[in-house]
Amino acid sequence: MKNKVTIMWIITAICLILTIVFWFLTNKAEVNYEEVTAIVTDTSSSEVINRKIGSRTVSYKVKVMYEGKEYDLQNVHSLVGYSKGSSVKALLSDGKLYANVEGIKSSSPVAIIYFVFLFGTFGMLIASSVFMSKMKAKKQ
Repeated sequence: MKNKVTIMWIITAICLILTIVFWFLTNKAEVNYEEVTAIVTDTSSSEVINRKIGSRTVSYKVKVMYEGKEYDLQNVHSLVGYSKGSSVKALLSDGKLYANVEGIKSSSPVAIIYFVFLFGTFGMLIASSVFMSKMKAKKQ
């Protein structure tokens, strides 16, 4: 059991180190995009309420027209400034339109790997702690 816990803590440390490395790589990543002007064609918002804890989550959806094609604008955090028929600045990258650079960075392969290691670190931290407490309980 002790060897298993030691291996789990080593994996946790490796995941943490890789999380930090990929965080820096994500922030340093150069993103390719073209700033364009699009016309807002539709906006909507939806709210999900978690009745158990009383929290509300609002998601925003903005559709825009650019060069005769309609796109869902990615990474929209508010409907402020997105009224139907208005011109808005958008960032074109890999055939998608984004509201900001953070949306492009967070959908890159490096960022996805970062999030995998981030969640893996939390999972391993919890698992390592649980197994360590079980091991200590058996010794007593």
